[in-house]
Amino acid sequence: MNMNPMTSNLPCQAPIWAPHKEPLPPGLTEEDRPLWEQNKRMEKYLGAAMESCPVKATLAGGAGFGLGAFFSLMSASFAYEDPYLRARTQEGMNTTQKASQIFKEMGRGMWSSGKSFGKIGALFAGIECVIESYRAKNDIYNSVSAGFVAGGILARNSGPKASFTGGLAFAAFSAAIDMLFLRRETPEED
Repeated sequence: MNMNPMTSNLPCQAPIWAPHKEPLPPGLTEEDRPLWEQNKRMEKYLGAAMESCPVKATLAGGAGFGLGAFFSLMSASFAYEDPYLRARTQEGMNTTQKASQIFKEMGRGMWSSGKSFGKIGALFAGIECVIESYRAKNDIYNSVSAGFVAGGILARNSGPKASFTGGLAFAAFSAAIDMLFLRRETPEED
């Protein structure tokens, strides 16, 4: 019987390896072990960082900012559809001045819309992450609860009734998005 002192030979049990004596992936030698262990530690740290609420909120805020700026850029093409209005507001300007004015207006709109979308994304993702961490579950109730709280916070300056209504509307929107896109069962293909 071949007894390896580094593993357990009991049936139906996973082998237990001594620390820093685990088998290496194919193609690596013992000289590569320190670098491989350092890479495993970095993967662990980065995985933990990506699961943290501040990082999730920051990423959602950045994505929201980009999405809001993109939507504003796309809608800017409809802002100058009336040639008579454009001619009156840009009277006496040369082409460079007109283009400069248009780009400044587009930039202001993109910045404003991006900030709004970014704030909403960061607020919602941060609240959802805190609720998920507290409940230790990942289900639809997290997003609905986060939608209610975020909607209430966003509408807080309009009074308690508007805050409650905003919370309900955002919760309903969160539930719809969650059910339609995130938790939908994929059909099994035969």
